[in-house]
Amino acid sequence: MGLVERKIREKEELKDSILKAAKKLFLERGFEKTSIRNIADEIEYSPGIIYHYFKDKNEIFHALHTEGFQEMGKRMGILSAIVDPMSRLRAMGKIYIEFGLENQDMYDLMFIIEAPIDHVETRDDLCWSEGDSSFNQLRLTVKECMQKGHFQGHRLEALSFMIWSTVHGMVSLKIRKRVNILEVSEVENIVENSYQSFLMVLDKL
Repeated sequence: MGLVERKIREKEELKDSILKAAKKLFLERGFEKTSIRNIADEIEYSPGIIYHYFKDKNEIFHALHTEGFQEMGKRMGILSAIVDPMSRLRAMGKIYIEFGLENQDMYDLMFIIEAPIDHVETRDDLCWSEGDSSFNQLRLTVKECMQKGHFQGHRLEALSFMIWSTVHGMVSLKIRKRVNILEVSEVENIVENSYQSFLMVLDKL
């Protein structure tokens, strides 16, 4: 390996170390109570090295949340093989729920905590590209369902948002332990069971 390649690898390894340290501290202390200096101390570097890679704490957070969307996107990749749009829509929700429940900390970074959006709002384009790409996949599938005769009388944008917000709400309430008010026997599988009920409702639209 040449000198240039080695330096590139070392930079990527250091950037990865920064992100891992930041994620650990964000989860342990919370976003607001974690500083750039805390992250630098965690990897045993000076704060200046952090700023060499990231403008501020929000940019670090945004990078972490982008990793989450990339991982979820990989899981969603199997959907391209499902021709029937209603079957694809059902599978999409199932994958989304599984990802959220299996990666609760990452889901929190992606969809609940405001920091990534704070970073987006400082950019010129004001575009949440990760969220837009994810929602567009849902929107296109719902549109195909409509073209096949499903969801008559519904508006594409509103229905797509309703589907997303319903499934997101299920996952968020479970992650934030808001489902513990239910009967004990229901809590463990409440999201999966509720999703099946939701699909029954969709079938009647």
